[in-house]
Amino acid sequence: MSHSKTPNKLIHSKSPYLKQHAYNPVQWNPWGIKALQRAIDEDKPLIISIGYSACHWCHVMERESFENMEIAKVMNDGFICIKVDREERPDVDQLYMEAIQIMGISGGWPLNVFAMPDQRPFYGGTYFQPRQWLHILNSIREAFHEKRSDLEESANAFVRSLTITDTEKYGFADHGFSANLDELKQMTSEMKSHFDRKEGGLVRAPKFPNPTIWKFLLTANSKIEDQEIQDQIILTLLKMANGGIYDHIGGGFARYSVDDRWFAPHFEKMLYDNAQLISLYAMAFQVEKNERFREIVYESIDFINRELTSPNHGFYSALDADSEGEEGNYYVWKEDDLVRLLKEDSDLVMKYYNTESYGNWERGTNILYAKQSLEEFASIHGVEAKIFRTKLQNAKSTLLAERAKRDRPGLDDKFLTGWNALMMKGLIDAFHAFGEPSFLVLAEKNASFIHENMFIDGRLLRSQTNGSDVILGFLDDYAFTIDAFIALYQTNFDRKWLNLAIELADYTIAHFYDHQEELFFYNDAGAEQLIARKKEIFDNVIPASNSVIAQSLFLLGQLIENRTYLEISHNMLSKIAPMIIQEPQYLTNWGSLYAFRSWPTAEIAIVGDDYIAYSREFQKHFIPNKVISAGRNSNDLPLLENRTALKDKTTIYVCFDKSCKLPVHSIEEALQQLENRI
Repeated sequence: MSHSKTPNKLIHSKSPYLKQHAYNPVQWNPWGIKALQRAIDEDKPLIISIGYSACHWCHVMERESFENMEIAKVMNDGFICIKVDREERPDVDQLYMEAIQIMGISGGWPLNVFAMPDQRPFYGGTYFQPRQWLHILNSIREAFHEKRSDLEESANAFVRSLTITDTEKYGFADHGFSANLDELKQMTSEMKSHFDRKEGGLVRAPKFPNPTIWKFLLTANSKIEDQEIQDQIILTLLKMANGGIYDHIGGGFARYSVDDRWFAPHFEKMLYDNAQLISLYAMAFQVEKNERFREIVYESIDFINRELTSPNHGFYSALDADSEGEEGNYYVWKEDDLVRLLKEDSDLVMKYYNTESYGNWERGTNILYAKQSLEEFASIHGVEAKIFRTKLQNAKSTLLAERAKRDRPGLDDKFLTGWNALMMKGLIDAFHAFGEPSFLVLAEKNASFIHENMFIDGRLLRSQTNGSDVILGFLDDYAFTIDAFIALYQTNFDRKWLNLAIELADYTIAHFYDHQEELFFYNDAGAEQLIARKKEIFDNVIPASNSVIAQSLFLLGQLIENRTYLEISHNMLSKIAPMIIQEPQYLTNWGSLYAFRSWPTAEIAIVGDDYIAYSREFQKHFIPNKVISAGRNSNDLPLLENRTALKDKTTIYVCFDKSCKLPVHSIEEALQQLENRI
């Protein structure tokens, strides 16, 4: 294994992932016109290798193959080698991930694709062992020179598959859509068939938190009121909170657990996971006042503040899984160290966290996890819950201070607009649930960070890392930012954020919308064009950008009575609705929009001197299908137009479909009006 003394072209990259490969002996190039043109000029096939900084197996393949001088020579002699950070260029990642799946290969990262000099893919895969990788390199180099027509034929076939429209692929049509509760119940019933009723989540391993699934079920269940769904949501959130996937010492969640019981995490910690999980636990607390949910939100935000927040209030992208060359090294403990550090409390704390003298994980180490609640454990062991809580808190502080002395996992310090917006929304949701002022302050500072750093000429940037090259924003950047700005307006009622949401929505429609298919492309029309212009339809760990923009346009359309926004959102949902009903687990954020359309949206206006206090009291309640405007006096916003504070008291107007109830002066009366209608 070797590092080159002379860096390759990645040395000038700002992406931490690309810079990790800057001293590989492989002559990597960043994705761009120069490298792509070189492939054509030199008539060499492309190796497009895609990963991200927190990807464990990306690091493994780098050590085994990309630092190997023999392998590097074959790659350099026969190919133009391009490294892509999937988080900076998700469009490139999506395109070649779909190509791999068309080839019948299960996708993942690292993603390694071979393409003709003009970017048409013909072969690929994920992680390859060194001997296997070397064999493939030699075989493809030989085939490129001796059986080129075969590769051309394969490449053309894959491009045909990649450029087929979504309408052709999925049979989208105008189905005369009308949402109804019976179909919503059908969706939730289908979801119930996948429940893991013992460990929470869905029946599968590895286990991903998938916040979008549980947000959908919370939203749907606010109307359906199915106790079985409610129980599964609570079980899932408690199991995740107690499992090793949660960092019991420092707060925050790892990306997923490799097993089916949330025990052994894949240790990287991503901003997007924690942002969405903060939202989820906050929303769940509004429904079920479980103090464990409160702890998770507060501890996770502490983690974000401590480890992923920049001095200028942007949020960094991720923490690596590895430190000192070992996955999870930063987070695991040996019992001897716990005894030494925790002294007289060590026995009780180790029992609570289920450690073993020989280790409950690899290399004699322990992953901390709980099997029961703090109260249950204290009762079983004859300790007052209050006393044990104090002991546990002291132990966490001691272990956090000790852990800080270790070599930290690598930090991916790039700022991604969409992920920052997700985190801003998480903070706003947490503020609604708990009323903690610092949450709103941080959300507002992050909103200003996005506005000041991630806008250029009225457009969003994708990423920013210490003055990195300009990459224009993708659909998810716009969708999540619009969503967060709508939420921020409905919290502090500063028109600036509403106006920015409208500005971004109009830009998105002008530059991303496909009027033929009535869905949105992932790439800006003014950005670099790849061999196919794709759309993101299916919800995953991060919800699909089309489902997010459809939901945002619906809420924004309701808020400002914009018929265009509402029609676009309606037509989008109409096309997807048959698939949502049949396969809801892959379309759960679409399912949340379907739920919104299944009963009337509450239109709430609050007018009077105490509009902030009233709105904050109102937001403590879980009312997912609503829009809210508030101010001291009436103004030109539709919900506030001609509204006045009656009898010199702050007044609440509750309306549905532009038909309003009698004005009331208390939160309780307004909630009753909502209950009666909803």
